[in-house]
Amino acid sequence: MKAIKNGTILTGTGETIKQGTLLIQDGKVLEVGQRVDTPANAKLIDATGKYVTPGLIDVHTHIGVFSEGLGRTGHDFNETTAAATPYIRAIDGIYPFDQGFEDARQSGVTTVQIMPGSANVIGGEMVTVKTAGTVVDEMIVRAPSGMKAAFGENPKNVHGGKGKLPATRMGVAALFRQQLYQAQDYLKRFEKGELEKRDLGMEQLAKVLRKEIPLRVHAHRADDIATVLRMVDEFDLEATIEHCTEGHLIADHIAKYNVKVSVGPTMTSRTKQELVNKGWHTLIELEKHGIPFSITTDHPVVTINHLVTSAIQAVKAGLSEQSAFQAITLRAAEHIGVEQQVGSLEKGKDGDFVIWSDHPFTATAQVEATYINGKCVTGSHC
Repeated sequence: MKAIKNGTILTGTGETIKQGTLLIQDGKVLEVGQRVDTPANAKLIDATGKYVTPGLIDVHTHIGVFSEGLGRTGHDFNETTAAATPYIRAIDGIYPFDQGFEDARQSGVTTVQIMPGSANVIGGEMVTVKTAGTVVDEMIVRAPSGMKAAFGENPKNVHGGKGKLPATRMGVAALFRQQLYQAQDYLKRFEKGELEKRDLGMEQLAKVLRKEIPLRVHAHRADDIATVLRMVDEFDLEATIEHCTEGHLIADHIAKYNVKVSVGPTMTSRTKQELVNKGWHTLIELEKHGIPFSITTDHPVVTINHLVTSAIQAVKAGLSEQSAFQAITLRAAEHIGVEQQVGSLEKGKDGDFVIWSDHPFTATAQVEATYINGKCVTGSHC
């Protein structure tokens, strides 16, 4: 048992506990509060003058499937042999020794969703993992945690010159519909016992149709976001919008739908037409319209150590501090469907927490220790 005492605890729920105590037992939060009895056998960790937070969460990354510094060797995130690859699983390409995992731990990031890239209209299944471990199967929080899809420039540019769909945004939407129609037919034949041969891609898309997992769709431009929402209606899907760069332009429209969005990586340059309207104002407008959002780095597009930097920049631009903090903790956990396990310091949740030298949104704040499942994984306490 561990007792982290006398620190300022930001629980992630909106509550701040000064001179609080966090009790961790068997890798779980046992108690958190200002008046918590500390058992005699607890290992005491003095957090006087420091801040204690939940482990941070990045909902949209390519850690382990897109390793920095390895060139093509480290590119295991886009299977470009077809424009639709629903049969792909990101878990099969993750390298747990990727430097990105260590960078995440050193930055207080304890949970990440890892997904295929956006080269394909349908890219395959994603997985949510903890950032510590040597075998990905032992790091899993949720698998699968979604099905990747992508609208806009990326699938057009990768596949458009091959004389096949998609060469236009119309083609992207058409190929998407074709895949979902095929999955609907496959599911009907499965339910009637009429299948002669199994199809891995259709079986994985069937999980989307059954709402076992959400569709998570890469969409930057306002028209692409609107197309995603059109598909949500057409196929009765649970979906999230990933990036949502021009979401501020149609926030009133997005607010009509039950969708969550991830915004980022906002710290990049405007490298393509889809990003010309990029800015922190997107988050502020989404907040005004009550649209649930998370902040992402899209690591390694922006490296994972800048997840908290991104939140700080959003606050500087006018986003409320509480919204920015929850966008990388509890709201992020809700985005990927793991809020019962991580995202806040509450009784029964995983013992994932970070001890900071100062408030994490302070420019000089340092991660002194990161814990995952109650075990120190980086920092001076290990």
